[in-house]
Amino acid sequence: MEVRDDLRYTREHEWVRREGGEFVVGITDYAQEQLSDIVFVELPAVGTELAAGAAFGSVEAVKAVSDLFAPMSGAVTAVNAALGDDPAQVNRSAYDEGWMVRARIANPSQWDGLLTAEQYRGLLKELGGAGA
Repeated sequence: MEVRDDLRYTREHEWVRREGGEFVVGITDYAQEQLSDIVFVELPAVGTELAAGAAFGSVEAVKAVSDLFAPMSGAVTAVNAALGDDPAQVNRSAYDEGWMVRARIANPSQWDGLLTAEQYRGLLKELGGAGA
């Protein structure tokens, strides 16, 4: 299971990458592995205001449907439209081609409340996952 040191994480298994004044969100390798084969991703429209901790979409897999939760607040500037045609990109490349939304950062201090890679690995160990 891959956990990247350059990202931050949530307890709900979303990853977050800062890129200038924006953040990019997706689900972690652990999350996609737990869900198994992803068949549908529901994402918000560009311009939607995300509130930290609030649901903003969902991922449907063969095993279950899981809500997506915003790690930070901000307005959506882009969504990964390619997931509409090929949602399995999340399974194949959770941290790269499987990204879900990009948004403008409304409150930069929320970054500090996210889990570091080391903290996320600790969470996975508590859950019985290996953590990389």
